[in-house]
Amino acid sequence: MKVGEMVWWWWIYIAVAVQASIKGEDYVTYDGRSLIINGQRKLLFSGSIHYPRSTPQMWSSLIGKAKEGGVDVIQTYVFWNLHEPQPGQYDFSGRYDLVKFIKEIQAQGLYVCLRIGPFIESEWTYGGFPFWLHDVPGIVYRTDNEPFKFYMQNFTTKIVNLMKSEGLYASQGGPIILSQIENEYQNVEAAFHEKGPIYVKWAAKMGVELETGVPWVMCKQTDAPDPVINTCNGMRCGETFGGPNSPNKPSMWTENWTSFYQVYGGEPYIRSAEDIAFHVALFIAKKGSYINYYMYHGGTNFGRTTSAYVITSYYDQAPLDEYGLLRQPKWGHLKELHIMIKNCSTPLLQGVQSNFSIGPLQQAYVFKEGTGACVAFLVNNDATKNVTVQFQNNSFELLPKSIGILPDCQNMVFNTAKVTTKPNKRITTLTKMFNEVDMWKEFKEDIPNFLDNSLRSNSLLEHMNTTQDKSDYLCFQPNSTCPQPVLHVESLGHVVHAYINTIFIEAGHGSHDTKGFSMDIPITLIDGINNVSILSVMVGLPDSGAFLESRYAGLTKVTIQCSESYIYDFTNYTWGYQIGLEGEKLQVFKEQSLEEVEWSEIDDSTNKSLTWYKTTFDAPIGDEPIALNMSSMQKGAVWVNEQSIGRYWVSFLTSKGNPSQTLYHVPRSFLNPTGNLLVVLEELNGDPLQISLNTISLVNVNSPFSYHHLPQ
Repeated sequence: MKVGEMVWWWWIYIAVAVQASIKGEDYVTYDGRSLIINGQRKLLFSGSIHYPRSTPQMWSSLIGKAKEGGVDVIQTYVFWNLHEPQPGQYDFSGRYDLVKFIKEIQAQGLYVCLRIGPFIESEWTYGGFPFWLHDVPGIVYRTDNEPFKFYMQNFTTKIVNLMKSEGLYASQGGPIILSQIENEYQNVEAAFHEKGPIYVKWAAKMGVELETGVPWVMCKQTDAPDPVINTCNGMRCGETFGGPNSPNKPSMWTENWTSFYQVYGGEPYIRSAEDIAFHVALFIAKKGSYINYYMYHGGTNFGRTTSAYVITSYYDQAPLDEYGLLRQPKWGHLKELHIMIKNCSTPLLQGVQSNFSIGPLQQAYVFKEGTGACVAFLVNNDATKNVTVQFQNNSFELLPKSIGILPDCQNMVFNTAKVTTKPNKRITTLTKMFNEVDMWKEFKEDIPNFLDNSLRSNSLLEHMNTTQDKSDYLCFQPNSTCPQPVLHVESLGHVVHAYINTIFIEAGHGSHDTKGFSMDIPITLIDGINNVSILSVMVGLPDSGAFLESRYAGLTKVTIQCSESYIYDFTNYTWGYQIGLEGEKLQVFKEQSLEEVEWSEIDDSTNKSLTWYKTTFDAPIGDEPIALNMSSMQKGAVWVNEQSIGRYWVSFLTSKGNPSQTLYHVPRSFLNPTGNLLVVLEELNGDPLQISLNTISLVNVNSPFSYHHLPQ
């Protein structure tokens, strides 16, 4: 960076802050210790809540519970693909109403960290990019590429101007105290060689020049240019963070992972309250002043919004679970930690820090202020046993892998490994079984024939580019005839269903960690022409890595071995294509489109693949969260009153033989009191007669009484 550039950026930053202070409104600056709001240093706890992963009717309760848990800031990404589904066409309605969400946060007296990105990753399809970006001529994402920079700047400016027009930046009296540009770019920066650092400087400069009046951050970006703050993401930033890249920047943790996202075929990751508390306390002890929990509430990946292989439920193990219920003891233990640390905020932010050894694996961090105020963190890194340490002529017993906090340097009143909050557990209560044949109607997809498709190609087409992310499904049909056949399929997609003469033969799939897969299927052909149909399915688009615009998905090779000596290779052959399913095109999940197809009674045939089912139900009485139990189904998608509640994939079992997810959240705001339309698309051979509707509640462990929770 040129010296002149750095000085000029910093001048703009200071000028905006001073201008805001003259107007008597909030202004945000920082020094090497913390963010400074209205001239006061702030020690801030933040929680990630993503507005499209819940509903507007849930926002107030979620924010209120976060505030009650000691959270000061709500942090959210901005989702480009939702807000600009087509170039220049914007949508900020319903669950996408970013302004309404931020104003609700403001109404409850909390701050906002707005992570504009606009690349976000976040286990969100295509990393948050709208797929139309893929077709911009000459584009290369996230590098010094003029077409990409044009659209990135255009969207970032759109969001910043929207926030300004609503007076939502702190410099205008609003709640937004931080903005983020880019996201974990250093993970891919080297792939772009000399253009990577150039892009980093451009992105930082572009953000600062939008003059929001608040600081910008770049997470996991050690070369973040001044005045942008580099921050840490991870589970153990107290141990892994190298610190700010300038002594004038505060130490900030933008993603403290309270759990981890879950994929189909994967078990949930359980992170204990004790482990989270230990690393929060350690980060504070090492002069950290901003910690964000990612996620504080994960929510639901409605519709087709997940990235590849990610389940519909998101960070269900967060302090607030998918339904917005308190997950104890995590929520309560962190609340107690927040209270303890905030009570010590003056010496932590104003005092002088010292640290020294108090044992082989033990360390003391002490903050002393001129007034005599003192706080100490006694760290035991030994995970195997209790340890007694000496500190200021007193003995203190530390639990294994724990930090004892002494708010007066004399009395230990909190230990991160000592949990006093009672644990709870979630229970489901059956309210309705859909177990009667006459409750349901079905509509079966026709398996397309080669001659019926106008889209033809002399080679295998790439899946994502062909469907344009309008559907998960792409059907391939070659024309063939062959004796003694074995069908061989190779794919870089996620799922393949094979059909011979409209009869389902077999399905195969990859996994989150296995990017390709193959199938060898003995088949039977009839004399003459046979119709071979292969349905390629995506379960979300990739969300990370360099050169996302060049990623390949879908079939890569198809052959039929006709005999030991002869293999019929269809890879470079004339194929017919059908994009999406007929039911999708006709939108049979909508009330006004139900008559577009002929629904019939459920039959008892064994060929149940690609079948749509519909029924109706009344909403359960009360205000408890609601979920559909889909454990009898295999793979597909669900709609309630035209709202997609996401994909399901119950048949993909974990290594322990369990489905990754069986309960699917149906927000009460999606429902009417009576006559709710339920539509299910089943790809394989699930049984809709065992689907059930349930309410969700909490009980204390070893207690028969329901745990109190706020209504949604």
